[in-house]
Amino acid sequence: MASNTILFLSPPTVTRHHTPLFTTTTTTTSLRRIPQFSSYSFSTRSSSSRSISATSRAMEALIFDCDGVILESEDLHRQAYNLAFAHFDVRCPPFSEVLDWGTEFYDVLQNQVGGGKPKMRWYFKENGWPTSTLFPTPPESDADRAKLIDVLQDWKTEKYKDILKSGTVEPRPGVLRLMDEARASGKKLAVCSAATKSSVILCLESLIGMERFQSLDCFLAGDDVKEKKPDPSIYITACKMLGVSEKACLVVEDSVIGLQAATKAGMSCVITYTSSTAEQDFTDAIAKYPDLSDVRLKDLEEVLQNAVTA
Repeated sequence: MASNTILFLSPPTVTRHHTPLFTTTTTTTSLRRIPQFSSYSFSTRSSSSRSISATSRAMEALIFDCDGVILESEDLHRQAYNLAFAHFDVRCPPFSEVLDWGTEFYDVLQNQVGGGKPKMRWYFKENGWPTSTLFPTPPESDADRAKLIDVLQDWKTEKYKDILKSGTVEPRPGVLRLMDEARASGKKLAVCSAATKSSVILCLESLIGMERFQSLDCFLAGDDVKEKKPDPSIYITACKMLGVSEKACLVVEDSVIGLQAATKAGMSCVITYTSSTAEQDFTDAIAKYPDLSDVRLKDLEEVLQNAVTA
């Protein structure tokens, strides 16, 4: 096997991790992680208690990210990318093996580069544009490179949809209950995802049900904004569509990219982290949870009230 080359994304840092698709031997590479915090803990900026009547005035809208929040999806995306790379025989010189994104590498990549096309564009820019069945020699023009990215992303998206349709994927704990509590209490409800619209729609239809999906006050996907997270565009747009102040919005995210997007938009954010994001620095979050199974709407109202009055 050809030796691996370590490349870093700076800032923050990410390591190139290239493993053969059809072998069981994996070469270990060192990953430089972003700052850690104590895993599986809960924190808020303020521990002071508020009455329900006071907190109910603070939150007017509850906004959920999709991937990582509504479902723990990142490894599903990774599998779909690798299926696309295998289908189109994508090989990055000087490596002779089909490109395969390993679990450890993808955990870092997906938390540093938002959106599927930007992920591939960054990878190929850093590691060399690949050969494939689409382009026997590495594409050199911007048009050919864009075509390669578009075809790979479209094919990957279809495979991801097949996984969602398989009936084996369930929503993360507590999400549906919180959505129902927010709707029953008159809060506006939104979903904002950096993923492609078609895949997010399928995810929501499959996991939260058509009735909840159709009752959303706002739904935005990566196709709807020019810049992806951590750019705040998607949350700024959602705030305008909802017709509420950014201070009255609470965002639920799972990664530092989503946290940055929310806070740059002037919104408070709580984190429900996953195994792939648990080591990230969520200092700017007003609360963090391993999942939402024990979190009620009144809890979120309280932490938001504490944050906006701090």
